[in-house]
Amino acid sequence: MPPTPALRRRALFAAALPLAAALPRAWAAPPVQGYQVVNSYPHDPGAFTQGLFFHDGFLYEGTGLHGRSSIRKVALETGRVVQAVELPAEFFGEGITVWGDRLIGITWQEQTAFVLDLKTFKLWRKFSYAGEGWGLTQNGRELIMSDGSAELRFLDPLSFRELRRVRVTADGRPVTQLNELEWVEGEVFANVWQSDRIARIDPRTGKVAGWIDLAGLLPQRSGSDDVLNGIAYDARAKRLFVTGKLWPKLFEIRLVGKAR
Repeated sequence: MPPTPALRRRALFAAALPLAAALPRAWAAPPVQGYQVVNSYPHDPGAFTQGLFFHDGFLYEGTGLHGRSSIRKVALETGRVVQAVELPAEFFGEGITVWGDRLIGITWQEQTAFVLDLKTFKLWRKFSYAGEGWGLTQNGRELIMSDGSAELRFLDPLSFRELRRVRVTADGRPVTQLNELEWVEGEVFANVWQSDRIARIDPRTGKVAGWIDLAGLLPQRSGSDDVLNGIAYDARAKRLFVTGKLWPKLFEIRLVGKAR
């Protein structure tokens, strides 16, 4: 989710007040895990990170903001951008994921998804969809997209047709502001915008199976926009990576505490 003008931000916060009052109860029921930092790596502090995934030894990152949105292939150890393509200035880039030999990226309000060749980054085709696009991942059968609401959309990866939706809840209450997504061992991990928590979501029921509390991971931040956002998982080596918008570091973390 991109930054918002002051008036819109105040409106969002006002609308969220009833939910905010319920958060302590809603977030207390599912178990909360902490973390240990295993490694830290350089990350472009100018990257407004909107999407992230790990594939064949490299990180792939989608960045946002009009006129600054891009899709990048990044060397993990150095943070060096080894390949990149800029989106047209009228598009605000959001989540990205891999599907076979393609890379799929969505946009915030432009209702457009780009499908690129994973190796060359050449445009293959475009899709249209209704509403906003925030985060994107896949489960091997479907694409999974967030739009800032409490719902996850499940889409056909070839036609982008919506197949179904799942409402995300914690202790029976909706969890909104779902942002960047990652498929991790049968669950959807989701950043909750403007928080330091990741929701671990059961994709069948939408229930939050647990929270990951990443408070203190990057204590020094320059402003309200540099929030936690970006989850990548190396399924082969079982490595979990997280970063944020405009963060100078990307972290490999190990979860601590009971998951259930």
